[in-house]
Amino acid sequence: MKAAGREALAHKVLELALGAGATEAEVVIREGSDFSASVRLQKLENLQQASYRRLSLRAFDGKRAAVSATSDFSMIAAGKLVSDALEMARAAGEDPWAGLPSLESYAPKIPDLQVCFPLASELPVEDKIALASKCERAALEADPRIINSEGAEFSDKLVHTLYCSSLGIRSAYSKTTVSLSVTPLAEWGGSKQRDYWLTTHLDLAKLEPPDQVGIEAARRTLRRLGARKIKTCEVPIVLEPLAAAAVLKHVSEAVSGTAIVRKASFFVGKLGARVASHLVTIRDDALLDGGPGSRPFDAEGIPSKSTVVVREGVLEGYLLDSYSGRKLGFSSTGNSNREPNGGPSVGPTNFFLEGGTASPAEIIASVKRGLIVTELIGFGADIVSGNYSQGASGIWIEDGQPSFPVEEVTIAGNLMDMLLGIEATGNDLRALGEVFAPTVLIGKMIVSGG
Repeated sequence: MKAAGREALAHKVLELALGAGATEAEVVIREGSDFSASVRLQKLENLQQASYRRLSLRAFDGKRAAVSATSDFSMIAAGKLVSDALEMARAAGEDPWAGLPSLESYAPKIPDLQVCFPLASELPVEDKIALASKCERAALEADPRIINSEGAEFSDKLVHTLYCSSLGIRSAYSKTTVSLSVTPLAEWGGSKQRDYWLTTHLDLAKLEPPDQVGIEAARRTLRRLGARKIKTCEVPIVLEPLAAAAVLKHVSEAVSGTAIVRKASFFVGKLGARVASHLVTIRDDALLDGGPGSRPFDAEGIPSKSTVVVREGVLEGYLLDSYSGRKLGFSSTGNSNREPNGGPSVGPTNFFLEGGTASPAEIIASVKRGLIVTELIGFGADIVSGNYSQGASGIWIEDGQPSFPVEEVTIAGNLMDMLLGIEATGNDLRALGEVFAPTVLIGKMIVSGG
């Protein structure tokens, strides 16, 4: 459906909802296409190409609300969508905080943000498969010890989003995402290991070259060969960017307005207090140029912005949608997300820890004896208490130098203590996901080994 058709449909659904007695209503329409191709040992293994569309209505009956959704864009389906939503709303309990955002939330105007680069969606399928194949070939040819592969994958998506509400708000944008990854396997001396690497961007032209991705994936795999177990100790921890991002994701959950409202976060009552080292500044920036989570407005149509969550170690703000903001006495930060079949929820856009000036090599050289964490395994964080314990693998540091690979260990501590214990942040910040971080040095953590 063309943009004009989506807008006409949204206005018609709003008209039907208000005509049926809704006191307020909003419509979100999403249409998109997904593509993925995976190659294993230079043969095409999987190819998926799909289109989808979803029309979602949130209708209010006073302080009662409900959401209904459909993939049928006919007027008959629109009428049923409205009746279903209002029937559920009238059966729901009253919530004094329910309602659309205030009109003041929509100022200033929607930013002019470039997040759509359709080159990937226009690329022939054969060319997409060739990129995955070239990536895997580079990994397989990097070293004789690379003896197998779990495959390489190229994927891209294009999504059109329209938001309309009974407040007279109407906004739309289109967004693309492209990624390329490969997972080689290596064997040497009876040891078998795997690892991966990826590149992702909104713009196909900004991806790393496929051979470069393959070579980096091979390097990461090879360095794990001959991994050993170590005895339990308390040492400095160097988190590589992907591992640091995994830890930071728990922080993003803990600063969610939803968690704060439910008092289910170790950050409750900490606003304005020191919660991290003075080296730590954490932002959520939906306006970041080329950021994976960048967008001009959120799931409630509120213009995107940049929010400082932690500034030089002090907790300065939360991530909020209009509902959690009202309950906490603040304005929305533009962090409303929405699944096609559900109502708004709070989530990050581009959530990141600002980088420092030291290189990863300089950070490692500053550690006499410790562990570089290259991968975190499993789920082991409690954002209510902050207690943290996760399986890990990595590389042991001896006298400031990477010494030997390590596996089957657990790192443990408390998320607040980990933030307070950060002694350095690297200059290697890269957006490899919506939550990302540079190399991070934590002064002391328990490493449980054999």
